[in-house]
Order: sequence, then structure tokens, then C-alpha cells
Amino acid sequence: MRKYIHLLNIGTSKRLSTSNKKWVHTSGPIRSQHFTRHSQPPLPPSSRPLSSVSDILRNRWSGPRNISRYYHDQHYAQLSTLHALELPNHEKDNYYTLDYKVTMKDRTIIHASHGPKIEYWLPQSNLDLLLPPLDAGVFFCYKKKDDASMSSETVVNTLKKSLAGVLSTFYPLAGEIVPNSLGEPEVLCNNNGVEFVHAHADVELKAIDFHRPDETVKGKLVPRINRGLLAVQVTELKCGAIIVSCSFDHRIADGVSLNMFLVSWAEVAQCKQISSIPSFRPSMFIPRRPPCYDTRFDNMYLPISSLPSPPSCDDDQLHSRICYIRAESISHLQAEASSKETTISKLQSFTAYVWKLLAYDVNKTSRMGVIVSGRKFLRGNNENESSMLENHFGNILSIPYGEASNHDLQAMPLNEVANKVNGFVTEAAKEEHFRGLIDWVELHRPEPAVAKIYFKLKETDGDAVVVSSGQGLPINDMQFGWGKPDFGSYHFPWGGQTGYMTTMPSATNKGDWVVYMHLKQKHLDLINTKAPHVFIPISHTI
Repeated sequence: MRKYIHLLNIGTSKRLSTSNKKWVHTSGPIRSQHFTRHSQPPLPPSSRPLSSVSDILRNRWSGPRNISRYYHDQHYAQLSTLHALELPNHEKDNYYTLDYKVTMKDRTIIHASHGPKIEYWLPQSNLDLLLPPLDAGVFFCYKKKDDASMSSETVVNTLKKSLAGVLSTFYPLAGEIVPNSLGEPEVLCNNNGVEFVHAHADVELKAIDFHRPDETVKGKLVPRINRGLLAVQVTELKCGAIIVSCSFDHRIADGVSLNMFLVSWAEVAQCKQISSIPSFRPSMFIPRRPPCYDTRFDNMYLPISSLPSPPSCDDDQLHSRICYIRAESISHLQAEASSKETTISKLQSFTAYVWKLLAYDVNKTSRMGVIVSGRKFLRGNNENESSMLENHFGNILSIPYGEASNHDLQAMPLNEVANKVNGFVTEAAKEEHFRGLIDWVELHRPEPAVAKIYFKLKETDGDAVVVSSGQGLPINDMQFGWGKPDFGSYHFPWGGQTGYMTTMPSATNKGDWVVYMHLKQKHLDLINTKAPHVFIPISHTI
């Protein structure tokens, strides 16, 4: 019998079992949301509307080399998948998905209460330029509280007012991305505003199956960005619970930057001073003169003009799942992955375990990548610059990866696989790596470049998965005035053929993890059959 995690002490009812094919969908400005729309006044005009992924792609890469069309048609259609899709339910088990209707009650544009007096441009750093146009989301669930602070009016007014206040500090988030003369993206800081959706879902929190976010979260509880760089949604549920969610354009911020914004938003809502003031200084990442880099970057990244044609058909669609891992399982994996000489981190131990677990076809190879943040390794010329690097709002990421035959991975004990992971991660965990990456991008501009692990470049390339640490998710700091969240997770169905997994802290048990996965069905099947004791599905009765 399969185990299920019940993060909240709530009951369930089998009477809620229905199909998931009847979402209400009507066309409107929020095209990815399955909403029944109340009549709303027209949105304030935008001088440079960026209303779709296609528009953003054209704007980003419409340069003198005319490469935007090539990349848009052939590749980023694989990566940009935050559209409302109904995915088939492959697993035959005792889960019950639930159809429910989400009704938009209000849709407004929130501007920074103290925005810049004049419009100005904020260039992206070379590390920002490595990010494709992807929207990443996060959501937090709050059980109903028996006091007035949880009323719908109080919640919405608090979130709107505090959002306007925090945007005054995180002012680029109220702007939009537009192309410069070379076709590269830059942030126009014009206080264009953030779309704020207030919705009602005809469902109780206990009935939402968060294990399958494709069916229950995507297009319903997490907004799509229809304009600008950030979108926010607050959804009140039939039981009185609320879900606060947002999506942000990954090209302007990594997970650390998003977390900084989320904590600051909650602090403003509680009338506290912002504890971490963001730094918007892309000049901190200027290339060296002359630029120089190790040739290993040519094996990690490549210009988009070097990408082969995509496969003619895409039968291995990726699916999202959210699971729970107990602290004792994590500790066991770390102990097995480590040796007397080397203690492997929990994330690297987990990565090695997943790599070995998914290496099922002995006739193929597989690739495993780990997202490495450079914030700990880059240093400024003085203490002030080092502080600004630590609080930099933007992307400071690299994606090193390893490749091995599945036959060898199956034969290796876990500690040997972990040593391979530790090897390629350690190579990237140093200042010279990130300085070299900045130089590599400089020498290839203005042509966009991407991480190789995102794509299958040759027939012999096996499946690929990227693992990221989301342990910095400020789940316990997301207090807007009605207590801590009872559950929270990132939501990042990035598409393509490369899987993605991120680990997060549990909101209820210290040391336990919540894991968001976006994998091929065959990999999900392997996890279900070979590791149900590690990956425990988040039940729809969280």
C-alpha cells in the first residue's frame, strides 16, 4: 500500500472523485487562467505590451543577426510551457482529482507607491542573458483562521497595499522587458505595474490534490504573466482558506532574488523595515579586459545558432508532481553517499540517488545537472561591493553537469555516483568559474546562448535532469498578518525534454523536504515503483 503525507489534519471524502476535464475557460485578457470572468473595466494602457511568450521571444532576440525567429520556432517553444494544458492522468491508483471552477472577482494593476520619477533602462548582466524567457511560480496555502484578519477584504487590501509599498524598493519588478538596439533584453523601469488577480475557487483546501499540480494548480491557482515581469494572485477557497501565489520572469531574478522579494513583501505587510535591501547593479558583473575563460564553458553552453533542429515529434511530455521526503530518508541517503574521507552535502547525495535511480536503460547514457549559485563565491573589491553582490537582484547561476553510461551508474555504489556529482559541482563552486562564464557570454554577444543540458544535441545523448536547491524558500517568513503558511511550493513546469527537480523545506516538520518534480512519465514510474519509501506523494488532503 502506498503511503501518503497529510500535512494538515483534515479529513477527505471519496464523494469528491470526478474527472479533471471540465474546467471553465472563457477567453479574456488572462488567457491561461481557467476563469469565469466577472465584468471588469479595461486595463490601463501599456506602451509596450508583452502579453505572450511569443511576444517576449520576438522582443528579446530580434537583433541584427535575425536569430529570434529561428530560436522561437525551433527551441523555446519546448521551454515556454506555462500555458494552460490539460495533461492526461497516467497513474492508475487511488488518487482522486477534482474539477473545480475558479472565478475572477477582481483584476487590477498595482503600481509602486513611490515609483521612479522618470523612465530609465536597467541593462541585464551577462549572467541574466543566459536565462531563457521562462516564468517561474510559487504558491502558499493558509488554513482558515477564526479571526477578522482572515476576511477576504482584509487579505486582499493588505496584499495590495503592501505590494505597492514593496515595489517601491523592488522597482524594476513594476517595469517590463524590452529589446535594446542589439535585440538584447533590458528592463524598462517605467512603473508599468503588476497584475493582481483576486479569485474564488469553488473547492475546499482538503480536496485539492497537490501531488498532481498539472491538474489542480497550473492555470488555476498560479497566475501567468500577461504583462510586465510579475503577476500575483490571491485565491479564496470555499472553506475559508486562501492561497497566495505569484509568477515572475526568470530572466530578471533567480530563486534567491525571488525569496528576497517575498520576505520583503511580508515585512512591509507587517509594517516592518525591509531587512535585505536589494542591489540593482549589473555593472558588478562586467567582463574582464581582455575577457578570458576556460574551454570547459564550450561544453556547458552554446550559442543558439549552433543548436540542431528539434525532434519532429515529442512523445515524452513532462509531468509535474510534488512529493514529500522525511528527514530520516535524507540523512540515510547522505550517510550512504558519504565516506570516511568526504562528507557529501544532502543536495548532492539526493542528486546522486536520483541519477542512479533513473539510469534504467543500460544501453544509453544519462546527464545530471545541478544549479549552482555564485553568490557565495563572487567577491567585490571591498566590503560594500561584496554586500551588494550578496543582495544582488538578478541571476547568478551556472548549470554544470555530468554524463555517464547507465550501465556504469547502475554498477556503482551510491558514494561513487556522489563523488561524480561532487566533482562537477566543485568545479563550478569558485569565483573563477563565474568570472569566466561572464567573459564567455561577453565574447558571444549579442547572440543568445543557453545551457547545453537543456537540449538533446546528438542521438547518443541520453535523458537529462537538472536538480536545484530551493531550501531558501522562506516558508515560515511568509506572514502577512494571518499566520504562517501550512503548505508552499515552487511551481516551475519549464517544458522541453530535460527534467527538473527542486527541494524545499517543509512548512510543518523541520528537516523534512517538499520536492517539486517535472519529469518524463517513465521517470515518474521508476520513482513510484523503486522509491516509494523515499518519495511520498503529497496527498490531496494536505
